[in-house]
Amino acid sequence: MFGDILYTDYFVLIVALFLIIGVFTTKFSTRLGVPALILFIILGMIAGSDGLGLIYFDNPSYAQLIGIFALVVILFEGGLSTKWTTIKPVAVPAILLATVGVLVTTSIVAIGATFILGVTWLEGLLFGAIVGSTDAAAVFAALKEKNIKARLGATLEAESGTNDPMAMFLTLAFIELILSDETGIGNTIGSFFLQMGFGIIFGMALGWLASKIINRINLDSGGLYPIIAMGFALLTYSVTASLGGSGLLAVYVAALIIGNSDLTYRHTIFRFNEGFAWMMQILMFIILGLLVFPGQLFAGEIILHGLLLSFILMLIARPVAVLISTLGFNYSWQEKTLLSWAGLRGAVPIVLATFPMIAGLENAQLFFNVVFFVVLTSALIQGATISPFAQKLGLTGPKKVVPLHSLELVSIGQANAEIIEYTVNEETRIVGKTLAEIEFPDDVLINAIIRKGELVTPYGETEIKDKDILYILVSRSSKKDLKKMLGERKNIPDD
Repeated sequence: MFGDILYTDYFVLIVALFLIIGVFTTKFSTRLGVPALILFIILGMIAGSDGLGLIYFDNPSYAQLIGIFALVVILFEGGLSTKWTTIKPVAVPAILLATVGVLVTTSIVAIGATFILGVTWLEGLLFGAIVGSTDAAAVFAALKEKNIKARLGATLEAESGTNDPMAMFLTLAFIELILSDETGIGNTIGSFFLQMGFGIIFGMALGWLASKIINRINLDSGGLYPIIAMGFALLTYSVTASLGGSGLLAVYVAALIIGNSDLTYRHTIFRFNEGFAWMMQILMFIILGLLVFPGQLFAGEIILHGLLLSFILMLIARPVAVLISTLGFNYSWQEKTLLSWAGLRGAVPIVLATFPMIAGLENAQLFFNVVFFVVLTSALIQGATISPFAQKLGLTGPKKVVPLHSLELVSIGQANAEIIEYTVNEETRIVGKTLAEIEFPDDVLINAIIRKGELVTPYGETEIKDKDILYILVSRSSKKDLKKMLGERKNIPDD
């Protein structure tokens, strides 16, 4: 019994150290220009049996379980923070990138994998499907201090939220084709439309239901609202997947619906999910780092095969996929170039690489090691260069306007009032005006202004300046008009 207690204490200590070190790692990753996922994976590799030997972990089933759960959380957070008005103009090219683009990438990489790894065509297609999806979270982590053009950023954002289901579908389909001679291409195509269709339908339905319940339920504690939102995310995935649909797609669609609704405790829900998503990223990448054995990963043959396939993926497959998917959509050559280079691979390929291992395929371990190496090289090479590359192409601008945040005083059902936190940008129309000159909507009161870290007490002659942080008390009935007014910008000519 005493030994069990010591083991429990040891486990809690390890988790605590992983989380603390993981948070500090994100700070170092920004300074080094390296995606945080690389440092998380390295942390797992160091702690594993081939490193310090703190943890021995070689169970792909557990890694897959943790990975899928983490992906649900990460996709949900991504969907919540995605504005429909931003991605609507680029929805078609983004969906083409997430479907046709993944198919093209899979096909081209499959040719290279078949000859380089010496596997069958079906196994080559399986490898191509595993590395077919991108990880835009790493892209925006590298570009978070920059403001890439709105259409380009929206395209990457929408693609990343919708291409994971396609990659997962292809991976499972090719595994099924390898294991069973009876499954036909016709059945596979039919299954694709069924999964994607169910994913969209269930995602929209459950997202609408979640929004209605969150707004109408009157909970005693504001901290319970993020819990019920996350509960609906997990419910959406499980119900959709159990009925034969794409659970990941359903989660992203549901999050889009919820995130673009006028929610009670919106800020609380968003902040909780942002922190939870970071925690799951840290946990997932460390677990995946534990799963790999560096002694096998950095063998000469794996390094050679990984470099060749990374070259094919980054410089041939992704650019061709972007060119085909964006035909007729008037993207400039600079934008197409950055879209091609922004095809970072992240957690999804590594998680998908556990599926062949669980299925018991002959070359499963080879695939996992090579996929792992491809992800490392993609994240290191592309992740470290994407920010200066975007600047070189002239696709970055001044720091973006910080979105509105709601600091809820009490439940909407009890008081019908919120405090809005708004960061002023030099392009907003109210810059340079005094409070007396600004015609605020009814039931609006400026409570405080933070300027360069100092508190400014607002009165009629107080002038609004760039980078001021305003705390505004507003009733629910006037919130929409206030947001519209604060969203107005000066008449600045486009580039």
